[in-house]
Formats: sequence, C-alpha cells, structure tokens
Amino acid sequence: MAGEAAHGVDLVPVVALLSAGVVAVPLFKRFGLDSVLGYLAAGLVIGPFGFGLFSDPETIIGVAELGVVMFLFVIGLEMQPSRLWGLRREILGLGALQVATCGALLTGIGMLLGYPAAVAFVFGMGFVLTSTAIVFQILNERGELSTPKGQRIVSILLLEDLAIVPLLAFVAFIAHGTEDVSAAARWASIGIALGSVAGLVLVGRFLLNPMFGILAQSGAREVMTAAALLVVLGSALAMQLGGLSMAMGAFLAGVLLSESTFRHQLEADIEPFRGILLGLFFLGVGMALDLSVIAENAGLIAVAVVAFMVMKGIGIYAIARLLRTGHREALERAVLMAQGGEFAFVLYSTAASVGLIDGPTNAIFTSTVIISMVLTPFAIMALKRLTPAPSQSLDGVEVADGLTGSVLIIGFGRFGQIASQPLLLRGVDVSIIDDDVEMIQAAADFGFKVYYGDGRRLDILHAAGAGNAEAVLICVDKPETALRIAQLVKTEFPLTKVLARAFDRGAALDLINAGVDYQIRETVESAIVFGKKTLLKLGVPEEEAIDLMDEVRRRDAERLELQVAGGIYAGTALLQGNQPVPTPLAPPRQTGRAGNEQAAEVMRGAEEGKAAR
Repeated sequence: MAGEAAHGVDLVPVVALLSAGVVAVPLFKRFGLDSVLGYLAAGLVIGPFGFGLFSDPETIIGVAELGVVMFLFVIGLEMQPSRLWGLRREILGLGALQVATCGALLTGIGMLLGYPAAVAFVFGMGFVLTSTAIVFQILNERGELSTPKGQRIVSILLLEDLAIVPLLAFVAFIAHGTEDVSAAARWASIGIALGSVAGLVLVGRFLLNPMFGILAQSGAREVMTAAALLVVLGSALAMQLGGLSMAMGAFLAGVLLSESTFRHQLEADIEPFRGILLGLFFLGVGMALDLSVIAENAGLIAVAVVAFMVMKGIGIYAIARLLRTGHREALERAVLMAQGGEFAFVLYSTAASVGLIDGPTNAIFTSTVIISMVLTPFAIMALKRLTPAPSQSLDGVEVADGLTGSVLIIGFGRFGQIASQPLLLRGVDVSIIDDDVEMIQAAADFGFKVYYGDGRRLDILHAAGAGNAEAVLICVDKPETALRIAQLVKTEFPLTKVLARAFDRGAALDLINAGVDYQIRETVESAIVFGKKTLLKLGVPEEEAIDLMDEVRRRDAERLELQVAGGIYAGTALLQGNQPVPTPLAPPRQTGRAGNEQAAEVMRGAEEGKAAR
C-alpha cells in the first residue's frame, strides 16, 4: 500500500489549481471584478511568489495555451466564410493600420527607454499584440462579440494573430547568426507554411464533414468528443509544424467547419475543455509574474507599463477617430486593447532563444506585459465610472409637446404597433410617444409619426395630451415601467381610460391593483391561438377546439379574479396540470400585497412557459 501511495498520481497541484479558480473567480465577480483578474490574482497567490505551490509556471502556461487554441476554434465556428469575407476591410484595413501605427509608436518608446532599435522593435511589437483571451472573455461576458463594435475589435485581433507569423520570421532574420541561413532555406520554410495552410483547407473542405457523419452514425457520444478534440489539436499541430501559429490553425479549422451541420455539436463538445484550459492559462500568467524582477527593475517596469499602455491607447484612439468611429467607441476600444497579450510571450521567448535579448531583459518585457494585462480590468472599470452613460441624439426627432390625439399610445414596439392598427383603420386620432430614438426613426420609414417622450414623467404626459385623451394605451415592455405609468395616469387623470400591456400574471395583478380599466398579458392570446391550431393539426374538430379555447379563457379570467382577492396562489385548482394527482402548492408565508409580490416573483419564471398565461 505504501508503494502504491508513493507511486500514485500527485493530486495536490490539480486540487490547488481548481481550488484557486473556484474560490477566486466567484469572489472577484461578487465585487464586480472580471473573472480574468480573479484567475490572475489566484495564480499569483499559489505561484512561486505566493504560497509556492508551483515552481515552474511556464509548464502550466504551456499546457494551458491549449485553452487559447480551443477558444479561437470556437470563435472560428461562429465565423462563417461569408461573414469573414464581410470583415475583410476591417481586418486588412483597420487591423493593419492599427498594428503598424502602434508598432511604430511603441518601438520609439522602447528606444527612448534605452534599448537598441532591434530590441525596442521586439519589445514594442510584442506589446502591440493585444491579449486575445482577455478581450474575447470581456466581450463575451458583456454579450458584445456579435455587435458591430465587437466585430471591429475581433477583426483587429485576427490581424494581430496573423501578424505573429511574420514577426517571428523577422526576429529570426535580425537575430545574430541568421546570415548563414540560405535564401533557399527561407523559401522552403515559406513553402512549407503555405503547404500547411493548403492541406488544412483541403482536409476541412472534403474530409471533416464525411468523417463526422460516419462517427455520428455510430451513436457513441464520447467518440464525437474525441473527434472534436482531434480536429482542434490536429489543426493546431499542422500549423505549428508548418512554422505558423497554433491558434491560427485552430481558428482556420473552426471557420472551415462553421457551415457544417455538426457545428453546434462541436461547440458543445469543446466548450468544457476550452473554459477549463483558458482559466488555467490565466492562472499560469499570474504565477509567471516574477516579483523579484519587478522589485529590481520597479522604476523601469512602471515607466514602461504606463508609457506603453498610454501610447498604445492614444494610437488606437487616433486610428479609430481617423476612420470616423464615434468618440465613445474609440475610447472604449483604446482602453480595452491598451494591454499586451499572450502572443508577446511567444515573441519574447523566440527572441531570447535566438540570442536577440538576454534572460533578464525577457523577464522585464514579460513582466511589463503581465502587469498591463492585470491593469486592464481596472482600467475598464475606471472608464465605466468616469464616463457618463451615452445619451441619445434627438436629431431629426420631435419631442412630445401639445399633442391632442383622442388616444395616446405609450411605447411603440411590436405590441404597440399591432395595437395601433385597428384604431388607425377606424380613423381614430392617435398620438404616439416612445423613448427609443432608433425605433422612432425606424417607424418613420414605415409611415408612423412617433414623438420622443418618457411616459414615466408627469410633464411629458401633460405635453403628450394624456389629460385630454379619451384613452391611454400603455404598451411598454418593462413591467415596472408600465406600473409606474399606470399609477401616474390614474392619479393625475382619473377620468381617462387606461389599457395596459402586462408582462406576466404578477404584472397583471399589479396593474389591476393600480386601477387600470383593462390589462392583457402579452403572450396569453397568442398562446391560446397557438394551442387551438395545435388541436386542429391533431385532428380535433374546429367547433370542439373553439369550445376548449373558450373554456381556457373562462378559467383564466376566473383564476385572475380569485388572485386579485387571494394572492398569486389562489385559483390553482382551475389549472389543468399533467400530473395524475395534482400536488397542492404551499400557501405563501406572507399575506397582503407584500405576499403577492413575493409569490409573484417566485412564480414569474415558472409561469412564463405555461399556456395558462
């Protein structure tokens, strides 16, 4: 037994890594900080300069770089060739211009810090390569990857990832001893690289889909997962053997499979491995932060971090503005992309291996990049706090003032647009207000005159003619906004009829308590019609289907009346459940309006999917 223990797997490092991530990330998220910063801090704590649980963080980074590879494969799956072609101007125009401009600026900063031109070029160009992992992670958490400004950033990052290839070749060219490399050898290396790309494209085009089709027929889920990993790692290896970037190989494989019928299955299989390995990458970067080097060269590193981040940010902002990007988007891009990235470690390691820079210089460069990566989440938070929320431009939009329609519609989204049609067909004088400028401008293209106004403000209601209107239709989508408007209108204009759109049953009860003349849950009628059509498709006679739908409406109305008096749990017996024996719901612990609100909050999510709404 003792021998088994001595030769068993050492689980301490694995448990330490997982524990660090599990503890740090939720803690940082709780305080509004990014998960990336949590991983970096956790790595610093368990690394050589923390508790010393790991003495060789480079090994962890080497393994965890597969997380970056898999992340780019998943991004490639989202980039159909047609979509990528649509970004060609941003990739070859915006991306190339930003890399060239920032590279020149940072090379100049490196020379001012006292480094020779070649070393300064390596220092600066490494810092130009923004952290793909950090930026993608932040954009993904914000839900901005697919937005236009997110796609522009993605285009720049793709160009930067491509730039690592010629940069590595150039470092080898300018390093000592490269004069002995013949032109034939250089052309051979270029041919091998191009051959690797061509081979990967051919395999992806003609072999991958048939292969996954055969594997899918076997019905073995674990084989599909293994095949997904094989595609990612195999494409990365092919590019690496061709002298190119592993990440670019994985990205290219993802693009080739982006229109495959197995795309979603591949993404689901890769996602768990991608998330874990990407977290390990950030842990490894945190461990690699050499505090002794920072202490010995604190002044130089501090100056380099500030100078590089500020100058790179200025370059990014200037390019964005030159290409007519708005001030706010340009500023956000400059702050988000002002740091160095993981490809800088590759470039600096290559420069050290060929003798262009020595070990201490490599450590200084690496520390500068790591600190910039650590500072990025703080810079983003500072930008968010210091810059005001974007205000809507009212150019070409009229503000509600002196409206006299006999019906006032507040909110002109999909619900309000449909509700307006019978009124307009009847010739009713309708006034419409909304607080979404883009929607107002879009409505004008379809022949609607919509005025700008916030229905939650009493002065706007007066200006929109609520006091003279026979009816006010509240068609906004947010339940709290609808309730606030209803309370204002019923208080200030008690003789005006108020009809409101309710988000769900809980919102409907709130509106009834506010005294509206009529309310309807936004999905109830469409769900009832949907249910009727389903019955008809199943062969139920139309007359019977109509009777059943009338019964659903009757039960729903009766239940709502009971809920007004007895709370959200009242009238449960009127629901037709699918259990053999209905299980009674526990009564709410509180009574009155507070109890109703508490129960409505609990039931709201569950009720969204029920046809009884």
